[in-house]
Amino acid sequence: MCRLKAAFARLAGPWRDSMLIFVLNGPNLNLLGKREPHIYGSATLADLQAAVERKALGLGLRVDFRQSNHEGALVDWIQEAREKAAGLVLNPGAYTHTSVAIHDALKALAIPTIEVHLSNIHAREAFRRHSFVSPAATGVICGLGAAGYLAALDALKGLIDKGPKG
Repeated sequence: MCRLKAAFARLAGPWRDSMLIFVLNGPNLNLLGKREPHIYGSATLADLQAAVERKALGLGLRVDFRQSNHEGALVDWIQEAREKAAGLVLNPGAYTHTSVAIHDALKALAIPTIEVHLSNIHAREAFRRHSFVSPAATGVICGLGAAGYLAALDALKGLIDKGPKG
C-alpha cells in the first residue's frame, strides 16, 4: 500500500489525507500531570491523546499525535503536515514566545492551523503574552485546558468541511 501511495504521489502531487489532523505538542508537554498541575491540570499527555483520539473518531477524523522538546523536530513535523494532513493543532509550549522558525514553517502551510494552550497565556507572566505563532495560525484557543484541544478539532472539522473557499 505504501508503494502505491508513493507512486500516486509522484504522478499526482502530494498525498494528502483529507481526514488526517496532525496534533503537535512542544517542550515539556511530556510532563503533563507532573509539572505545575495547578496550571496545566492533572491529566497526562497520554490522557490528552486518548481524549483527542476519541473526539476525532466521533468527528470522522484521524489524528497523528506527537510531542517533542526540540524545535527542529516540530518544524520538520509542520513541514510534513504540509504534505500529509488536512489540518494542524499545535501547542508549541514555550516556543510560542521565541520561535521564528515555527512561525515561518506555519506560514508555508496551506491547511488550517489552530494554536492551542492549556493555560490562558494572556493571564500569566508578561513574557508569555506574546506569541510568534498566533499571526501564522488560523485561530487560537487558550485557557480551556484539555477541552481546548477538543474545541480545536471541532473548529478544524468545520473549516475542512467548508473547503479552501469556505
